Amino acid sequence: MTEMDEVIESGRKFSINGKTVGGIIALLVIMYVLSQSFFYAEPGYIYHVRTVTGNETVVTEIGYKFYPFGRYNAWKRAMTVQAVSGSQSSITSEKDGNSASATLPPLSIMYLDQVDAHAEATVRFSIPSDEEGFLRLAHEYRSPENLLRTALLPAFKETLQANASLMAAEEYYAGGRTEFNSEFENQMRNGIYLVKREEVTVNSTKKLSGTANAALGTDQEEYGEDAKTIFVVKKVLDEAGLPMRKTQRFTDYGITVVSALVTDMKPNQKFIERMQLKQKASADRAIAREQRVQEEEQRLLAIARGEREVAERQAKAKVEQIQKTTEAETEKQLAITKAEKLKAEAQIQKETAEINLDKAKIEAQTQRTLADAEAYQKKVILQADNALAQKLDAEIKIQELWAAAYAKRQVPTNVFGGNGGDGAPVGNDYETKAFMQLLTLDAAKRLNYERDLVKQ
Repeated sequence: MTEMDEVIESGRKFSINGKTVGGIIALLVIMYVLSQSFFYAEPGYIYHVRTVTGNETVVTEIGYKFYPFGRYNAWKRAMTVQAVSGSQSSITSEKDGNSASATLPPLSIMYLDQVDAHAEATVRFSIPSDEEGFLRLAHEYRSPENLLRTALLPAFKETLQANASLMAAEEYYAGGRTEFNSEFENQMRNGIYLVKREEVTVNSTKKLSGTANAALGTDQEEYGEDAKTIFVVKKVLDEAGLPMRKTQRFTDYGITVVSALVTDMKPNQKFIERMQLKQKASADRAIAREQRVQEEEQRLLAIARGEREVAERQAKAKVEQIQKTTEAETEKQLAITKAEKLKAEAQIQKETAEINLDKAKIEAQTQRTLADAEAYQKKVILQADNALAQKLDAEIKIQELWAAAYAKRQVPTNVFGGNGGDGAPVGNDYETKAFMQLLTLDAAKRLNYERDLVKQ
């Protein structure tokens, strides 16, 4: 049953009389015609309208539009192609409730080093809004689904896979993620690079040395190969030196790329395990490097501590040396001062002795002079009286001595004389007197002086 039949049937049920039924039918017919001749233009869409007369129009303004018994297609101004986890392949270009015009599961790609991965990416396309360009696009692809299915999705997949072939997986995970994303967007907008794969032999910049020969110490011999073969992808250049590209066909219809993002990359499990091992090895190297640095710091600390202790001992020894030197210098100065004092005292004593010597010499000279004067005086006196006074004094002393001796002589009480020649007894006073006279005579001879004054 058609919609018209339903309207007529409804009119029959609720009609009161023929006029009312006819009015209702007419009203329903008008409503049906209006419903088939107007649509509401939503924001963010471009509409391709075809009328029953064969005319085409492009509707870009918001509001109700009249298309009498015609047809129209709604094209989103911007279409999003997305490859995300947990989604199935679907194209819903004209539904607002969907987050993307086309969704795909993560795409399988292959890196330059033959590592496969599943990539998640999003590309947003903008279709032309001018009437001529839009009609040309609409005539070529007829519907947004056809555009997505035959142009945008294949370009999305091809570009992502071609971009992966420019870089090795290890390079990507070693810091090339930004370059990978930039190249993907560049190729989506301007075309895919034409490349060629080459085998290249490169020399290793790091020489390997053995450790088995203990006699060589740190100067070990090098071993192993210093060259390896790698595969590189080079861009094909034109005569001007610019990279040659395979243009994106959708750009011929005025479609542009608004944004292209690679949101996630999941390599295969073997590569993940290999990367984990490399990460562990790298972490071990980093730890070993840190330990080596720590050991080096400890060594330097020990050296610094030893140098500090040596410096402290040297400083202490230097202080002691300075103290001893100062004390020795002080003792030396004191000894020098004492020696100079003794020397000065000796000099003073010497000078004093010299003065005393000179004084004694002067006194001796004076005494000698006085003695000479006195002797000269005595000599003169002796020469004047022939030393009579002295001679007399000597004679007086002699006589005094003899007189004293004579007075103290021991005379016997009784003297008996014999018949001597002179008739005198032995031991009498006469003999003593004669003996004294002899001695006096002898002394006079000894004195040998004349009692007379010498005439001058």
